[in-house]
Amino acid sequence: MNQENSASYPKYKQIIDFMKEKIARGEWPIGSKIPSQRKLAAMFDVNRSTVITALEELTADGLIEGKMGKGTIVINNTWTLLATTPPDWNVHVKSGMHRPSQAMVQDINESEFNSNLIQLSKGELSPDIFPKDKMKYAMEKVAKNMEVLGYEEPKGYFPLRKELSAYMKTMGIESSPDSILIVSGALQALQLISIGLLQKNSSVLLEKPSYLYSLHVFQSAGMKLKGLSMDEEGIKVTAIKRADPQEGQAILYTNPCFHNPTGTLMSQKRRYDLLKECEEHQLPIIEDDLYRELWLNKQPPSPLKALDKNGHVLYVSSLSKTLSPGLRIGWIVGPEPVIERLADIKMQTDYGSSSLSQRVAAEWFENGLYQLHMETVRTELRTRRKVMLNALETYAEDIATWTNPEGGFFIWVHIQPSISMKSLYSRALKRGILLNSGSIYAQETGSYLRLSYAYASLPDIDRSIKILAELIRELQV
Repeated sequence: MNQENSASYPKYKQIIDFMKEKIARGEWPIGSKIPSQRKLAAMFDVNRSTVITALEELTADGLIEGKMGKGTIVINNTWTLLATTPPDWNVHVKSGMHRPSQAMVQDINESEFNSNLIQLSKGELSPDIFPKDKMKYAMEKVAKNMEVLGYEEPKGYFPLRKELSAYMKTMGIESSPDSILIVSGALQALQLISIGLLQKNSSVLLEKPSYLYSLHVFQSAGMKLKGLSMDEEGIKVTAIKRADPQEGQAILYTNPCFHNPTGTLMSQKRRYDLLKECEEHQLPIIEDDLYRELWLNKQPPSPLKALDKNGHVLYVSSLSKTLSPGLRIGWIVGPEPVIERLADIKMQTDYGSSSLSQRVAAEWFENGLYQLHMETVRTELRTRRKVMLNALETYAEDIATWTNPEGGFFIWVHIQPSISMKSLYSRALKRGILLNSGSIYAQETGSYLRLSYAYASLPDIDRSIKILAELIRELQV
């Protein structure tokens, strides 16, 4: 038996061997930052004192060094004097065009895969809602009729585009298969738009707060985000006039159905007024409609794209929130010249989304499985929303206010009086709860939380809200 696999082999030695191997292989080059003590403790299922013992020995060996404000850095390896000087990858990492995520966002992204945490952060359906039997049926049917899985045409698998054309007609969007591009999720749609349609120094007008602030899709392409104020009906149209850039291109991004993170549903009148205003200013619109089918009270107003008679709106949606993020299937609807331009860029990027996933997605629409599934999803989400709202009323009525969303995944909570959100985040994490603070969505004033009722179990939703209320009261003292 290898020492690493022996129960008698000390855990701190296992940590040392693991880190030395990472350094020796060049996976952790000189200048790179090693994982935090908390992450190492979680990886090896030990307490932090064991990690500290391992780090002290590696420091004594001259391999790592703690640097103020930078964490613990690799400063040496066992062959430095014998080998040629390795490249300083840290310089290259910092020089890349794409901006890194916020530190808290990176931490959340990693923690969302920790099954020991109650996930109040995830914008994803619970595994309990995943339709395993229906998915098996769709996949088996695709496999039964399987032909060669080659590359698809630039705009995507035609039968899927045909099904999407028919599906969107039910919500008032008239779009031929030629005006639809299949993409690997809505995020890729935004990336293609950012590099394919907009110049550097362009402005992206959007709701503030917005999920888009937690990403750097447009900023990494050299664009500026300009936040627009909101009310209970969505973006304030008057804010567009005040924010209208005087120089360079501009485009408006909006998430009108069950807005992420606030859950706001844009009214029908506001949609008419918004489209009219953007047409007058020749301001194109990106309509992010990922949450439309997750209505829980009544069907939402018509999409902006359904009102669009002049090709003013680029419509973006996907199956990630409603069916499965693992399929990686989304779509863009727009004027054919725009779709052809984006299709060309997509071909240069990845030569098309998964042929298998596109065929499986087509089966879901062709056989009516998708709409049946959505009825089940809405029933489940209504129950989950009720449990979270009841828990908030029971445990937090005197310390917070919140929205009562008509659909989507999220409840937007305002804590009063304000507290340190960093402290709440870290204390909640220690109690096994993962949160999303409003600050990552550019909610810069007040204390806000985006709570998801879509993923955690019903008992965990109630228990975690009770714990959160206790932690908030501790921080308000």
